[in-house]
Amino acid sequence: MHLRVECKNMKSLHSKLPRRAFLSFLVGGTAIVAVQGWTAHAASEPEGGYQPTYFTPIEWRFLNAACDRLIPSDEHGPGAVVLGVPEFIDRQMDTPYAHGSLWYMGAPFISGPDNLGYQLPYAPRELYRRGIQGANAYAKAQFGSDFASLDHATQEKILRAFEGGHVNFGDISAKLFFSQLLTNTKEGAFSDPKHGGNKGLGGWTMLGFPGARADFMDWVDQYGKQYPLGTVSISGETA
Repeated sequence: MHLRVECKNMKSLHSKLPRRAFLSFLVGGTAIVAVQGWTAHAASEPEGGYQPTYFTPIEWRFLNAACDRLIPSDEHGPGAVVLGVPEFIDRQMDTPYAHGSLWYMGAPFISGPDNLGYQLPYAPRELYRRGIQGANAYAKAQFGSDFASLDHATQEKILRAFEGGHVNFGDISAKLFFSQLLTNTKEGAFSDPKHGGNKGLGGWTMLGFPGARADFMDWVDQYGKQYPLGTVSISGETA
């Protein structure tokens, strides 16, 4: 199950909107305003140390560093690493989606609009493997170190270069890899926690999304009023 969230021109929007307003735009608004519960003590990476099953240690370092730059923690809410987004992505790598089993994966492979569907010979899990290798090679060539070892400003500069479409990793566009990473990062931050991300319902709480409650009929037309019940997941977990 994937929560598909569309957001174009992310960088320009992020520069114009406060974090909370930007994230609300990203996920989509709701007439209900839930109780906010983000606290500063949640701003560190959760204890326990999830061990990836697909990504290598080098790939895992890149994934954590890149996700942290896409959605960083700040005073308004938890970032991607705190929310368990790298775990979400690692767990997705062993699904039919990541193996490309949901699409036709045969030739010909052509460049075209999105409505033509997936147009690469590599399934998403292989796209990650090749993309991370290419990203680290680019970082070393341009800045003398792998991506995860660079400072935040340099990491963001690299990601902007990938997003801009001016870098290729052999036969893979860095822009395409960036789009894959950004999409999965947003999915992990705002999907139900049972998929590995949105730890402690932090993503939903930050947005004021009440979650998977069965019935909102008493509240659908009460615009601007604060919803009295906290966020809840499909499994019944509460924030």
